[in-house]
Amino acid sequence: MILKRLTLPLVLAALSLAATAQEKPILRLSLEEAQKYALEHNAAMQNADLDVKKAELSRWKTLGTMLPQVKAGFDYQNMCGYTMNLGGGNSMMSMMPDSVTIGGMTVPISFPSSTSSENTSSGIPMNPSGTFSITASIAVTGAQIVGTMLQNIAIQMTDISRRQTEQQTRANVKNVYVSILVMEQTVGLLDSSLANLERLAATTQASVDVGAAEQVDADKLQVQVASLKNSINSTRRSLQALRNTMLLQLGADVNAELNLTTSVDEILSVDHATQLLAKGFDITKNYSYQLLEQNEQVAKRNITMAWMDLTPTLSAYYQYSDKTYFGKEAGFNMTPPNMIGASVSLPLFTSGTRYANIKSAKIDYQEAVNSRRQAEDGLRVQYNQLCYDLASALETYDIQSRNLDVTQRVFNNLTEKYNYGRASSLEVTNASTDIISAQSSYIQAVMNVVSAQIALEDLLNCEIKNENEK
Repeated sequence: MILKRLTLPLVLAALSLAATAQEKPILRLSLEEAQKYALEHNAAMQNADLDVKKAELSRWKTLGTMLPQVKAGFDYQNMCGYTMNLGGGNSMMSMMPDSVTIGGMTVPISFPSSTSSENTSSGIPMNPSGTFSITASIAVTGAQIVGTMLQNIAIQMTDISRRQTEQQTRANVKNVYVSILVMEQTVGLLDSSLANLERLAATTQASVDVGAAEQVDADKLQVQVASLKNSINSTRRSLQALRNTMLLQLGADVNAELNLTTSVDEILSVDHATQLLAKGFDITKNYSYQLLEQNEQVAKRNITMAWMDLTPTLSAYYQYSDKTYFGKEAGFNMTPPNMIGASVSLPLFTSGTRYANIKSAKIDYQEAVNSRRQAEDGLRVQYNQLCYDLASALETYDIQSRNLDVTQRVFNNLTEKYNYGRASSLEVTNASTDIISAQSSYIQAVMNVVSAQIALEDLLNCEIKNENEK
């Protein structure tokens, strides 16, 4: 009974772990699919898209200041029964005219007669009132117009930055993608070397057991085996770190399992690199250069903005008011229902500050022009250097490929001789060290080619695809 009670929770736990393992997401991606996935889920790319939207909203805020502004209001007044006193009645009325002339017509004026021989006072009741008003106004300055132009340039710059972020994201994914493939290839080569060494170590130990070899030879090979195992474990840990980096670049679930389907041979192509070297450099396609051009345009517009401080400000408004009295008698209403107005203001004298601003803007513009020209020369020098780096990396890759092939054949030959007693353990150990070194040099050569290729693609703002990638 106790055994059953212990067995049931263990079974449930095992089933839960199995279900969790089955739910672990698996990402099976080619290089192109990985780049597309990153463009959709990478946080930096999402922020770049949001920056473009923010720039567009900033432009609309600037445009909004040039459009009519309409507001409505309601005011309520209550003077708590106060009556405006106009003075004594009869004596006051005796001073009032009997008629007034309006538009050439004489209109008599009558006043209520006093019901008493005594003087009476008259007044205007101040009844509670409410006023509803609608006001529409507009003001336009030269600075607002130029500000809108500057916002258009800002949108273009933000879009260029977004495309630059997209380019960098694709490059980062490709770099890490290739690094993972190369590291996996490294592990495979090391595993192959380890299997050969373990076989030699076992054969040597068997020879020692029958007295055909010395124990020191077997010990040397065992040390070599242990060292190679440590190297493999370190490489596997580095491989896992690269996989974690790839998941971060993709913006994917950190617990996802990666399955990369594009091989190194499909990415690394001499024909591809040759096309890249022969493409030529169109500097206007480079995003950094485009940003410098836009920055120069901003500096130029700022000169116009400084001049706009000397232009007049035009403004106009329209107001509608409707005043209503809430008492039994209508009050004295002097509020016109409609009103329009316009104004023009022109700055005259500011002690030379505007002139100083104009001179400063011109200096900023000249600095922007100088920066663009210097950057243009720097980019052309960088292009020549990257072409040189890629050509050198291709030559090194070719040499290391042949070196790895030769070293592998030498190792196999010495292993065969060692089995027949025609080679020493020292020769085998040295050959094993040589092949591990050759593998490391080959892997480094592959990474150098890929890194130089990515750097040149970024500079040229292009990505020439192999036939297998299309």
